[in-house]
Amino acid sequence: MDRFSLKNKTILISGGSGFFGGQIISALLQKKAKIINIDIKKSKYRKNVFFYKADISSEIELKEAYTKLIKKFKKIDVIINNAAIDYKPFKIKNSKDDFFSTSLQRWKEEVSIGLTGSFLITKIFSKKLVMQRKGIILNIASDLSVIAPDQRLYEHLNSHKPVTYSVIKHGMVGLTKFLASYFGKYNIRVNSISPGGIFNKQDKKFVKKINQLIPLKRMAKHGEYKEIIQFLCSDASSYLTGQNIIIDGGRSII
Repeated sequence: MDRFSLKNKTILISGGSGFFGGQIISALLQKKAKIINIDIKKSKYRKNVFFYKADISSEIELKEAYTKLIKKFKKIDVIINNAAIDYKPFKIKNSKDDFFSTSLQRWKEEVSIGLTGSFLITKIFSKKLVMQRKGIILNIASDLSVIAPDQRLYEHLNSHKPVTYSVIKHGMVGLTKFLASYFGKYNIRVNSISPGGIFNKQDKKFVKKINQLIPLKRMAKHGEYKEIIQFLCSDASSYLTGQNIIIDGGRSII
């Protein structure tokens, strides 16, 4: 028996239309999983995926999504909380983008998607896992769930990594531990991964700086997180729960 197999598994992912969401979906499709992507924007490049448009910060929309999706697919085997607003620092002319310029509106918006959205999806869709007495929840955190952002990486851009991103990703690890403890009696396993950045033609100076912070001296390659995602979504990880798997080339150990 192939314990890594995801054939006939129905996997729901939030934010599957984004860059990392696409990486996750590719890994799952390789193992023949059925994918449901809940996002506000449909991916243009993703085939063989059922797309459902919804705002994950809206409990009303997610309850409606649950009713429709369970009617169509009958079951959910895995929930992947991936959606987040990943603010990418960019060069700002004649301005300073820093902590003090963070508006309350921005804080609320980013936390509502990255953290509240994960809470709501889990609250609503995990009811099916409980009824099944089996399931998996995978939360997508970040290397910034265990370390603080190094703002020196963005100084040449007059920019910074926002406080919301770090708070959200630390919160995802806390959510993982709570849910693993709470759902264990239902045979539901909950883990998170904390990946480092993937090289995607970022600013050259930024790449040079960040590579100096990583013992392996490079960012992750496309597809380099594929196997860990397959492992955590399959029966191969049947005795693993409540863990945050850090895959960052060693950055967080220094």
